[in-house]
Amino acid sequence: MTMPVTPHLIPLAGFAGLMAASAIEDFRRLIIPNGLILGLCVLWPLHVAIAPMLTLGAAGVAALCASAVFIAGALLFSRGLIGGGDVKLLAAATLWAGPAATLQLLVLTALIGGLLSLLLLTPVGALIAAARPTLREPSGDPARGANPVLVPYGVAIAAAALIVTIPPNFG
Repeated sequence: MTMPVTPHLIPLAGFAGLMAASAIEDFRRLIIPNGLILGLCVLWPLHVAIAPMLTLGAAGVAALCASAVFIAGALLFSRGLIGGGDVKLLAAATLWAGPAATLQLLVLTALIGGLLSLLLLTPVGALIAAARPTLREPSGDPARGANPVLVPYGVAIAAAALIVTIPPNFG
């Protein structure tokens, strides 16, 4: 017995794959490739066009929410508080989450990110951190001072995005 493929699930599957790839790349290399973000942004209009529960008005508000998240993230990035890839991934995730789930996405991202940060402070986290890239000064030298723990926040963003975006599409 085969299940019929619902067309709106095709871009959603792409979203899930690109979010998973973003999390893996950020965890491995502390980099979220721009191509993955671009893929999320290219798939989104297709999703809007064929998803049965989306209206053009809701898509417009989602774009405004994503713009607001991007601007706030850019401010945090300019102060060195968040990575540029994280800003772009969170804005793309906001597009997909939509206006109704934007706050839930942000709160869940913060909670998962906090848990991930705590994990990285444990002995297991020290082993993980030892296998990943180190923070460098602009000169290329390792950063001085306390050993900073680099948190692959893309993992938290992707997990939260999947949690808030996937289930409503099956309702």
